[in-house]
Amino acid sequence: MTQALQAARAAFGIEAESIRKMADHFDEAAYQKAVDLLAAAPRIGASGCGHSGIICQHFAHLMCCIERPARFISPAEAVHGATGFLQQGDVMVFASRGGKTKELLPILDICKAKGVHVITVTENLESPLALGADVVLKQYVERETDKYNCQGTTSTSALCVIFHALQAALIEQTGYQEAQFALIHPGGAVGERLNHH
Repeated sequence: MTQALQAARAAFGIEAESIRKMADHFDEAAYQKAVDLLAAAPRIGASGCGHSGIICQHFAHLMCCIERPARFISPAEAVHGATGFLQQGDVMVFASRGGKTKELLPILDICKAKGVHVITVTENLESPLALGADVVLKQYVERETDKYNCQGTTSTSALCVIFHALQAALIEQTGYQEAQFALIHPGGAVGERLNHH
């Protein structure tokens, strides 16, 4: 096996092990509070930079798929009026592995001033984004998959799993039904399966 293929194969184990260990950091009280806030929120915002931002876009779509109105708020646009989407009682979800992403800190201040609840997903529980949050969900990343341990790979997968866990919990909490999803998802193979059985 070539060195390149060895690296490719090792990536599966690195990510699987990190996600398995992240389950050991599952905080029941924190997840329940996050689910309660998300279930009650009229609107949900999500923001992050780089890979975290891309996964926040995925999270917003996951929320819309279970009819929780949500949108990704670009850090660049947030400080130019986009935070007008958020009103008192809404929820803002921040994703930042280090919890210090400079572009997100002004958005945190806006949320606090507007009475918007904050959920932060981060590894650093003592970071500004964690300390300013109503709920902190701990991300755990043992190492990234590249040999330099600097690409946003395992950390992206870990964030994805946390968001998937929240959606799974919200389906239970809100009693969301398959028939509701069938109505809003007529397209593709999933739509065919949901609407033609």
